Amino acid sequence: MKQLTLPTTHHLPPNANLAQILPPFRRAKIAPPWQPRRQRGRQESDAAVPGTKQRRGAGSAFRVATSRNFGPYFVGSAASASGTWFHNLAASVLVYQLTESALLLGVLNFCQFLPVLVLSPWAGRVADTYDRRSVLLVTQPAAAATSGVLALVAAAGHATVPMVFGFSICLGSVNAFTSAPQMAMVGSLVDRADLPQAVALNSIAFNIARTVGPLSAAAVIAVYGTAAAFAVNSLSFAVFTLGLLLVRIAPTVRKGRTSVRESLVVVRETPRLLGLLAVSVCVSFATDPVNTEGPALAHAFGFSPIWAGAIVGVFGAGAVSAGVLVGGRHASSMRIAFMLAVMGCGLVGLAVMPRFALALVFAGAAGFGYLSSNAAATSQLQLGVDEALRGRIMAMWSVAFLGIRPIASIIDGTLAGTLGVRTATAAMATPAFILAATMFVRAWRDEQVAGGRTRARF
Repeated sequence: MKQLTLPTTHHLPPNANLAQILPPFRRAKIAPPWQPRRQRGRQESDAAVPGTKQRRGAGSAFRVATSRNFGPYFVGSAASASGTWFHNLAASVLVYQLTESALLLGVLNFCQFLPVLVLSPWAGRVADTYDRRSVLLVTQPAAAATSGVLALVAAAGHATVPMVFGFSICLGSVNAFTSAPQMAMVGSLVDRADLPQAVALNSIAFNIARTVGPLSAAAVIAVYGTAAAFAVNSLSFAVFTLGLLLVRIAPTVRKGRTSVRESLVVVRETPRLLGLLAVSVCVSFATDPVNTEGPALAHAFGFSPIWAGAIVGVFGAGAVSAGVLVGGRHASSMRIAFMLAVMGCGLVGLAVMPRFALALVFAGAAGFGYLSSNAAATSQLQLGVDEALRGRIMAMWSVAFLGIRPIASIIDGTLAGTLGVRTATAAMATPAFILAATMFVRAWRDEQVAGGRTRARF
């Protein structure tokens, strides 16, 4: 089945027939850009996955999750993501216990995600050039070894703040070469008709980890200390490695020698991809206080820093509920905008509520809006590009979603250190409100032009 590809000819002959130049629009049942927007919206809704009939429902989710190839990957990915939250909470608690500095919590996340921002474009090229499973079979043992060494150092009582920063940079570098092949490999584990469900399940796995990981990590740290949490993270990478050894990857087309610039050209020439990446940037930026300033937020409510696990866990529970209720469904731009607004309101509520229990309710609402908007954008991003370019496009997603974290962490930490962590949490939601308002306005304008309800076009 041929996928939608972009034209490579920039200079067209005067008598060129657009229907002949871009026939994939017709074959994929995706409306061409010269068709009226009202008709385009209806066709795009009916064919979220070109050339396939979508499979939805709990039965479909269970069947994909327990399939021969996707099942081991799903379990291993969830275990690895849970272990990562053990590391994140342990590192944050350790740094905060040593310094009581909200700013240094931002610096910690800057160290962890800066390598993703710098290395992801080249990691995407690696994911499209080499076998993706083989790449992961190198990165996961390397991450396990790094986390194991950190656990030994912490157990010996020699862990310092600069040392934690250094190990975070090392793990961030490994993660940069893990994210793109891990995301791009999903399409090789299932049939194309099951790809939306697999993408949704992949998001659910990460958010189950967001729920279970911090809460479990908080219990482990409270009883056994941060060294044990680092050791659990090391073990989780080994579980993912075992899962990768059990799967069989379908053959994929390789692009061969290409430049990193090619993915930038594809994104620049496809405004919709830019819009989807903008959604990922906004949700990652806005939710940074939950991930970065958790110990400081717990302290602001009068609780121990370990209660940061409750904030992140409830946020993750809201995200998992969104994955179950709306996962695998095609979302319009209007719906994505609405969920961005829900996420922003939840974060503001988390910041201003006087009681911790009420704040947790808003944290769950923020998590629901976060996954609903980001999973829809990520699914459409994967389905909108050719398989041979998927690694590089998902590397661009890594830059948008993970690469923005070091910048967001520094801004978040600076605001928390000067204005207070509550003010910082509310202020960081501003870009989400701006993007949601922009999408709503464009939807309204499109509706006025088309004379009826339609999708906002990025």
